[in-house]
Amino acid sequence: MDSDDFVTVRTSLPTLPLPPNNARPEITTSRLLIRPLRPSDLDALHVLRTQEDVMKWTRAGCIDESIETTKSKLDPFLPPHDLVTGNCAICLKDTGELIGIGGCHLYPGSHGWPELGYLLRQETWGQGLATEFLGAWLRFWSELPRSERDVRVQKEMVIGDRNVDEHLIAITDAINTASQRVLLKSGFERFRDFTEVNDAKTVNLVAFRFLPSKK
Repeated sequence: MDSDDFVTVRTSLPTLPLPPNNARPEITTSRLLIRPLRPSDLDALHVLRTQEDVMKWTRAGCIDESIETTKSKLDPFLPPHDLVTGNCAICLKDTGELIGIGGCHLYPGSHGWPELGYLLRQETWGQGLATEFLGAWLRFWSELPRSERDVRVQKEMVIGDRNVDEHLIAITDAINTASQRVLLKSGFERFRDFTEVNDAKTVNLVAFRFLPSKK
């Protein structure tokens, strides 16, 4: 991406380093336990990342070919990398079983803003668990300590001039309407449609933004 596609803005963002995993609270909702990720989550994460209907919506677009591949996807959210990421294990409160992963997986993303994503096991879809997770996680994210600083962001990923509101970005495939409904229900707004070439394949994408300072 050309440097001319970016602009420097002044905004408030969660202070880096973020709280480490061992200092983050466990969050409970009516049905979920949302906690820091652990090395022992590898096997359960591999189950999640080998479900084809889950992985088709990811950037990879396919299941993990081995548990080593899954480990390479878990490691960025374990110490010491937890200081710049905010991804969590999504578990059933009653059993502690890991059924998903979600949170800020890129800080910053390629567009310059923190980026949110989540994956849930297919058998849990349609039960409102994604919305339940996002409601709790977004409160956690919005309550983190903030500091003002200059940030380089993609011009088309910001609305405003020099001083702008903090953005948390989520990007979905244009045909993933179920995820888009969850984001809208959780307080995100749709603000950009664009295309991206991934492995010589053109993908239509939609960007959503959440403004913590407005919530």
